[in-house]
Amino acid sequence: MKRIKIILGIITTLILAFFLTGLVVGEVVYTNEVQINKPVNEVFADFQNVDLMKQWMPEVKSIETLEEKTNKVGSTYRVVVDNQGRMVTMTEEILAFEENKRITFHFDAESISKIDDYVFFSEGNTTKIIQTTTSTSESYIMSCLLPYFKSKPRRISQQYLDQFKKASEAYN
Repeated sequence: MKRIKIILGIITTLILAFFLTGLVVGEVVYTNEVQINKPVNEVFADFQNVDLMKQWMPEVKSIETLEEKTNKVGSTYRVVVDNQGRMVTMTEEILAFEENKRITFHFDAESISKIDDYVFFSEGNTTKIIQTTTSTSESYIMSCLLPYFKSKPRRISQQYLDQFKKASEAYN
């Protein structure tokens, strides 16, 4: 009987910790970076090249322009992504755009909201990209889960940056 009480106490503590996570942790933030052997102006142009994107982000199936702004900030797009056989439609908005310096995207997909901020640093004939990602959830249960699974999105983001490096360096 004492063992059952101890086991139930442990299970209760773990359940409470899980549900408190959603109250305490409002967002998940992580950073990735990559060094590319090309000048910043070429890397920045490659980063915006939709045809090249198909090489480093093959899961993106389509991008439809909803509204295009002259200075890019405020432009919105509908993006369809193949997420392990399940098509997910999200809205993408450009929040910041500075030629050869920064581009910030806001993605709204189902109950997850994500901001990807890419900063481009010129280092002679090479370029360093630092990506900072902030994810939040509109769903309480997803808010509880996000902190426990942040390593997978971080790994995927780094994989995309590494694939971009390879594609950009091979592109004329």
